[in-house]
Amino acid sequence: MMHFEVHGGAFPQAETIILSSGLGGSGAYWAPQIALLAEHFRVVTYDHRGTGRTGGEASEGGISAMADDVLEIATALNLETFHFMGHALGGLVGLDLALRKPELIDKLVLINAWSKADPHSGRCFDVRIELLEKSGVEAFVKAQPLFLYPAVWMSENAERLAKDDVHGVSHFQGKTNVLRRIAALRGFDLDDRLADIGNSTLVVATRDDLLVPYTRSVRLAERLPQAELCLMDFGAHAVNVTEPDFFNRRLMQFLLPASQTN
Repeated sequence: MMHFEVHGGAFPQAETIILSSGLGGSGAYWAPQIALLAEHFRVVTYDHRGTGRTGGEASEGGISAMADDVLEIATALNLETFHFMGHALGGLVGLDLALRKPELIDKLVLINAWSKADPHSGRCFDVRIELLEKSGVEAFVKAQPLFLYPAVWMSENAERLAKDDVHGVSHFQGKTNVLRRIAALRGFDLDDRLADIGNSTLVVATRDDLLVPYTRSVRLAERLPQAELCLMDFGAHAVNVTEPDFFNRRLMQFLLPASQTN
C-alpha cells in the first residue's frame, strides 16, 4: 500500500497536483513547495515503494511499475485528472504516465529529468554503486549531497547536511531498493517517443547540475510538442531546494492562469 499525504485543497474546486521525488523517494523532499502549492491546489506527496513509510521493495518492472504506483494513488483519491511534478526519477515517472495515460495528466513539470540516461549520469551511478557496495551505507549517504547541491550551498548549509546524513543512514531504503531504482533509471528510454507526448509541460534544468547534463532537458523541451524550457545558471540537481523562491515563482506562472499570478 502506497503511503501518501494530502495537503491543502480546502475549497471544492481545487485541482490536484501529485509530486514525485527522485532516487531518494521521499515525499518530504518537496517541503519548499508544499505550502505555496497548497494555497491553490490539493497537493499529494508520497513515498516511493520501498522508501520512507511505503513498505515492500521497488519492483523490477522499472519506471512503468513506479508509474503504476501513482495510478494506485490516483484511484484511491478518485482522480480523473491531475497535474504532475517530478524531480529526476520522478520526472521519468511523469513522462511514462503522460505517454501511457495522457488523459490523466493536465500539466506536467519535469525537473532535471531525461528521456534517455546520459553516459555521464551513468558514470555517476557507477560511483554511487561502488560506494554502496564497497564502502557501505554511510559513505553512500555522505556522498549524496555532492550530486544534488552546488558547492557554495553545501558550505552554507553544513549543519543541515550533517543532520541529513544522520537521517539518511537511519532511514536508508536498503541496498536492493537502491540498485533496482538505479537500474530503472538506466533502463528508461522514451527518446524516440517524445513527439507522442502532447501534454503541456514545463522543463526545468540547471547548467550546474553535476548529475544530469542540462542538455538532456534541452532535448526534452525541443522534442516534446507542448513544452517550455526554464534553464537556470545556478541551483544544481535539487534546484527546487536550493533556489526555492525563483523556482516557486516560475512554477506558479506555469500552473496558474495569468490572472492569479499577478
